[in-house]
Amino acid sequence: MAASKTRTSSFSRNFSGASSPQIPGLKHGPNGTMFVSSGIPDLDKILGGGFALGSLVMVMEDAEAPHHMLLLRNFMSQGLVHNQPLLYASPAKDPRQFLGTLPSPAVPKDGKSSHRNPDQDKELRIAWQYKKYFGENQQGFDSQNGKHEFCNNFDLRKPLERQFLTGKRIDCASILDSPNLVTLHDRCATFLSQFPRNDSNISCVGRIAIQSFCAPQCGYSNLEWDMLSLLRSLKSMLRSSNAVAVVTFPPTLLSSSSSTRWQHMADTLLSVKALPDEDKELATLLTGYQDMVGLLNVQKVAQINTQVPIILDATTFSIKLQKRRFLVLECLNQAPVDGSSGGSYGTSSSCSGSSKTGSLDF
Repeated sequence: MAASKTRTSSFSRNFSGASSPQIPGLKHGPNGTMFVSSGIPDLDKILGGGFALGSLVMVMEDAEAPHHMLLLRNFMSQGLVHNQPLLYASPAKDPRQFLGTLPSPAVPKDGKSSHRNPDQDKELRIAWQYKKYFGENQQGFDSQNGKHEFCNNFDLRKPLERQFLTGKRIDCASILDSPNLVTLHDRCATFLSQFPRNDSNISCVGRIAIQSFCAPQCGYSNLEWDMLSLLRSLKSMLRSSNAVAVVTFPPTLLSSSSSTRWQHMADTLLSVKALPDEDKELATLLTGYQDMVGLLNVQKVAQINTQVPIILDATTFSIKLQKRRFLVLECLNQAPVDGSSGGSYGTSSSCSGSSKTGSLDF
């Protein structure tokens, strides 16, 4: 009797009746979790599929370099390519100008997807020359099936085409000189009210991007408890809506206790760190150090509809710019040790302490 039941435990939800999503940029995950892409193929793989729908993603900034902007740009561009509504808030006077820096999805020369899903490897694709016959709005689509790719590779040197920036699906808000957080809270609540949670029917997915939430330019930067309350309210609203929010913040501007509370508030917690231009110790320890622009640390991964902790093979990854265009993440690899170049390693092979090279002297 028990074997015939769909629900196997009291901790799992029955999604057998839920229909598969028909909107682009959304895919099924384990335990009924739905994922949207982060805009970085490697990050989607690391997180087990992408950003969980209804989750709060927080990125800790580095004061030395704006590497968090790379993650934010790709996240925003991926949503616009999938025609997903976007709410962007920043401490800039005119946040809409930031949209001109968003990268454009790359079109491979061979017509193949730059990042294909394993299930699509056997599918044939139409050559890239024929994409023009499908219209400009088909960029980022699977040419054969007429569907969007879940995650695109974005060319950081090429700006996003204007066709993705037009329309009423982009809402920009400036938090510069804001005396309180009432306006930002109301904007988020109004935006999220468009995407009520309904597991059996997802018509649209929204994205929220908040840059440098506790920046000193904001009038509320010293109201740490009010900012924490907004994050708690935002997380609650996300749970009941089909949306994902990415919030970046500089932890050095917060007190130690507030920074810890913010980190616990996040469903997915990432941190970025810049690399010094000339660090000889790291250069000798890590392979490909000269190609790295920074480090990404995954401190927490969202656990939706499950109590099983997610254990990653690695938590620290190098940030590289492939061909100075595409953002890639790689595991840190220790550089091979060359016995001829390492003095201490070479002399330690002799048990008698002799400095001669060759056979061991016992």
